[in-house]
Amino acid sequence: MQISSRAKNIEPFYVMEVAKAASTLGAQVAHTDAPMVFLNIGEPDFTAPPLAQEAAERAVRNGHSQYTPALGLPQLRERISAWYSSRFGVQVPASRIVVTAGASAALHLACLALIESGDEILMPDPSYPCNRHFVSAAEGKAVLIPTTAEERFQLSAAKVEAAWGPRTRGVLLASPSNPTGTSIHPDELRRIHQVVQAKGGITLIDEIYLALSHDAQFGQTALALDDQIISINSFSKYFNMTGWRLGWMVVPEVLVPVVERLAQNLFICPSTIAQHAALACFEDASIALYEQRRAEFKARRDYFIPALNDLGLKVPVMPDGAFYAWADCSELCQKLGIKDSWDFAFEVMNRAHVAITPGRDFGTAQTAQFVRFSTASSMKQLETAIARLRAMLVT
Repeated sequence: MQISSRAKNIEPFYVMEVAKAASTLGAQVAHTDAPMVFLNIGEPDFTAPPLAQEAAERAVRNGHSQYTPALGLPQLRERISAWYSSRFGVQVPASRIVVTAGASAALHLACLALIESGDEILMPDPSYPCNRHFVSAAEGKAVLIPTTAEERFQLSAAKVEAAWGPRTRGVLLASPSNPTGTSIHPDELRRIHQVVQAKGGITLIDEIYLALSHDAQFGQTALALDDQIISINSFSKYFNMTGWRLGWMVVPEVLVPVVERLAQNLFICPSTIAQHAALACFEDASIALYEQRRAEFKARRDYFIPALNDLGLKVPVMPDGAFYAWADCSELCQKLGIKDSWDFAFEVMNRAHVAITPGRDFGTAQTAQFVRFSTASSMKQLETAIARLRAMLVT
């Protein structure tokens, strides 16, 4: 069977390839005194709050399971609009909000709506691998620009200006970022957007971890800068609804009918049950619970990052959001006599029974010296992981 060149050009999602290996080994050691500790997947250990679960059950019982408008339930779009006002002090009309089948669908729609074949989209290196593949699926080209710890692993206006070429269409940013957990300073983001606007391009930003910010100077939505910015968000991370597959995007008014037409054809609508459940996420009791959980994520970060540093897994920039640790393992690779983070991840998996993610997924050659830990697991799991890593690495 002949496979399309488009499909051939999409690299494997190595995060999930490693996860499969970890799952296989995890099943073998599950009943031993050292079961696998999974710190590889960016999925909260918390689930949807009680009010959301109850809302989903009511929707099923009451038969509220038929198609919704392609743009999403009007009342959910209104709730999201009100959340922007109360949480960030930004007025975002519900008419500009499109509810999607996860942030992945939102990114897919945005790329299809805006990217022509051969268009280039500038992205930081490192960055979330699927983001560049959405660009590729729209027959565009992701151009990864190396970043440094001094830049918080984020793009700068100067680098965007320097990299802009005749086929450049815009930038795709993430703040906070996966895998680094770092955000773009609002002043730098403003400068980047000014460069993009001067070039007639698009600014697309992944904000799915925004509500999990731990530093007030970074916890601001890019939508405060300009209504021409396209923001992607999700119910997966802060709202703890990963498998519900629900997200949203905020787009300029002129783009709404374009995205609606694409969504009608590609997805029909997001999950109706998930949308009814999401309405309850904005209740006061749910938000209070989410804020408790956000504090717990911060406490995990504050324990885990110093512990990694003490082991020689240096985290060059303290993450200000999300639930990741982007750690340099090059010195330990040299100590262990192994090549790079890919081998290091499997060494840790096999010897310490701790599953982590090698940097291979997240960019070009420079990421091979890094591994990503997810701190979305419980404090007990993190403490167990550190104890095992210490036993393995400190001699």
